[in-house]
Amino acid sequence: MEVNILSIVLSGKLKKRKKFAGLPFLILFLILMSDIAGFAQIQTPDTSYQRAGVKAKLPVFAEHQAKRLSYPFSWLSGKWVNFNEWRSEARKIVFRCLLSKPPVAPFNPAVIAEEDRGTYIARKVVFNLTADSRVLSYLLVPKGKGPFPAVLLLHDHGARFDIGKEKVIEPFGCYSALRDTARMWVNQLYGGRFIGDELARRGYVCFATDALNWGDRGGGGYEDQQALASNLFNLGMSYAGIVAWEDMQSAEFLASLPFVDSDRISAVGFSFGAFRAWQISALSDRIACGVAVCWMGTNHGLLQSGNNRTRGQSAFSTTHPDLSNYLDFPDVASIACPKPMLFMNGTKDKLFPVETVLEAYDKMCFVWQSQGMTDRLQTELWDVGHVFTVDMQERVLKWLDKYLMISY
Repeated sequence: MEVNILSIVLSGKLKKRKKFAGLPFLILFLILMSDIAGFAQIQTPDTSYQRAGVKAKLPVFAEHQAKRLSYPFSWLSGKWVNFNEWRSEARKIVFRCLLSKPPVAPFNPAVIAEEDRGTYIARKVVFNLTADSRVLSYLLVPKGKGPFPAVLLLHDHGARFDIGKEKVIEPFGCYSALRDTARMWVNQLYGGRFIGDELARRGYVCFATDALNWGDRGGGGYEDQQALASNLFNLGMSYAGIVAWEDMQSAEFLASLPFVDSDRISAVGFSFGAFRAWQISALSDRIACGVAVCWMGTNHGLLQSGNNRTRGQSAFSTTHPDLSNYLDFPDVASIACPKPMLFMNGTKDKLFPVETVLEAYDKMCFVWQSQGMTDRLQTELWDVGHVFTVDMQERVLKWLDKYLMISY
């Protein structure tokens, strides 16, 4: 068989090499052998080239690309001298990365139910969040003479989509199963109490509504998050962008209420809600100060194998296209400077490793310090996991009282 193959190859080679017909057979044979040797060399497996393109759900070049990200629009880049000019330009970058803004419409709110809770009233309010979405929300209003300071409560993710606003304000006028679910959720993550109701008891107007895909605006659940994100991209929008634009509209709605002091509005959130809290503090002038519990780190520090940021699905709710080419997470949060901001993270929180949290804290501290506002930034580590305990809530309440119970 080997002779036959060689003879066939030799025959083919000789037909193609008529110009060598006068050469001795030995020379032709050597030429042929060199070609065969070259062919064999090409076919030898070469393990030096890149075989896998994806490893642990990350492109194999992820580390190289991460090192190439220089965040040129960061205040820490040293390219700006005027801080206000930097804030303006950095905001423009973020706004661009949010993609298309939903059209706005008159709020046209309507109270559809009320419940007296002693020192405050709980209301169900329907209003136009955008021209595309008329939504149900919870509004807690202290009794007495306003205007009152207010808190925009931004609910967490938690891979739990049947409740949204009900994670931060106790629901009413609903199925018992929904109340039980909300109660279970706050017992698990919020120390057994609804943070909004506690704030209302202490004199704050509190407002919460559902982000797209949660609560009364649900329908996709966990498995359809990627499909929702993809479809929004095809519509010229993004999942995270919709959340950001709508949170800003929620702040505008809260500021429009006659019993709210529009100069004393805070954003408060845990987990995904914390991301939303520092984001809106950076992007909206309606927010006077912000509290972010258990969501902070650097892009590179969180983009590690096994971290939620690398798994798709939920990551789309906090991923803005193209933003990493300009700004890191602490850079965006720093746009909020010189506003008072409180960041709290847990040393046992596996979602946000301490190393990357501290790196982000250092970056933000440098920004507030550069503006002579060191006392307005509080960055804290607590000996807890991914939770918002009662002790942490008490710390938040005291901090809010410091900045919102008097005008500053």
